[in-house]
Amino acid sequence: MRVMVLVKATEDSEKGLPPQEWMDAMMAAMGRFNDELREAGILVMADGLKPSAQGKRVAFDGPHRTVIDGPFPHPRELVAGFWLWDVKDMEEAVAWVRRCPNPMMGPSEIEIRPLYERADLGAA
Repeated sequence: MRVMVLVKATEDSEKGLPPQEWMDAMMAAMGRFNDELREAGILVMADGLKPSAQGKRVAFDGPHRTVIDGPFPHPRELVAGFWLWDVKDMEEAVAWVRRCPNPMMGPSEIEIRPLYERADLGAA
């Protein structure tokens, strides 16, 4: 089962990089965690995203396209980073997320979403 593990953004993460000392400690802890994921054979890929101020959205309405410049409102609804994992089930994914270092300086959330598999799509 493949899952996308989404690190939700915070007001702080939308401001850009945190203090260097905290960043060094977090990157070291996250590096160790990613090594464990790799050794367990579940890590497919992982990366962090720059703040939404550096992003764009494209809104679709029939044939029309509208480009919207960041930053985007509601930081806690945005994504700051992600992993793609290949796990046996959702319970294994939850167990791994429980072991994850807090990716933010304060309170944060990580969302786990299963990817569609070919079998989910039927004959389509």
